[in-house]
Amino acid sequence: MIRVAINGYGNLGRGAEQAISKNDDMELVVVFTRRDPGSIATQGAPVAHVDDMSNWADKVDVCLNCGGSATDLAEQGPATVAFFNTVDSYDTHAKIPDYFASVDAAAKEVGHLALISTGWDPGLFSMLRVLGEAVLPDGATTTFWGPGVSQGHSDAIRRIPGVADARQYTLPVRETVDAVKAGDDVELTTRSMHRRDCYVVAEDGADLAFIEKEIVEMPNYFADYDTTVTFISAEEMAAKHAGIPHGGTVIRRGETSRGVAANVAFELGLGSNPEFTGSVVAATGRAVAKMAARGETGARTVFDVTLADLSAKDPADLRASYL
Repeated sequence: MIRVAINGYGNLGRGAEQAISKNDDMELVVVFTRRDPGSIATQGAPVAHVDDMSNWADKVDVCLNCGGSATDLAEQGPATVAFFNTVDSYDTHAKIPDYFASVDAAAKEVGHLALISTGWDPGLFSMLRVLGEAVLPDGATTTFWGPGVSQGHSDAIRRIPGVADARQYTLPVRETVDAVKAGDDVELTTRSMHRRDCYVVAEDGADLAFIEKEIVEMPNYFADYDTTVTFISAEEMAAKHAGIPHGGTVIRRGETSRGVAANVAFELGLGSNPEFTGSVVAATGRAVAKMAARGETGARTVFDVTLADLSAKDPADLRASYL
């Protein structure tokens, strides 16, 4: 039985809790929070304050860090690996190399293993991009995200002073998607591929112009996209934007020989982004537990994980039933 901790009990933490409950080889032994532990009601696991992590160091095989990438994980990742083997879903793509380096150094210092940037993108989509290019080296890969709510981008908006709540929808530019599927020669840029729609509930008296400017000019999140900001009431947010759907597609188009085309596509349609991301984080948590048991230390990404380590099944069962 793999003993699992969850660090952070927001949407992703609750999604991970749901995923763990569906895996017979995993047990949720504790949930860590920065809030008052008495204010957190889990499905049955005890709750402890993050300051008490050291008391659980010998009771946890892997800790799933479920904080946000905008401000939490940059500190949470290196700090938590001091006590546990860890997994996280850090998704600020431009900063992943620096984040990897900081977690790698912290993990090696104490002899723990940390798998960063799991989930579906980065994560599963990253794996499919590498697979597509490896199989079809003469070609091009295109990734479209959405339509759906981005948890990381929504969280980044909620960190802006004066914002009470927010949802950010990533929407593929339909004309560009159709052109790629048709094999047309189309220029692919950040702005031509996706746009971002933001729905924001502002606090009473907040400066709406300031909030909008902070959103549309935010580097790594919105500055490079056509972004629309719409201010709505809390009631409208609850009525129309309570769900967190998402999805996307990775397309690898190439040629096996001159004029002979081949396409590889991987598509996700998710009723709940955090629940699916939590499912990926839980599966990679299993892989980390196995890899750590073999003595691996330092930081890793999904490129270093085997399908056998992700699976709860015995390798012999995999060969007999899936190969």
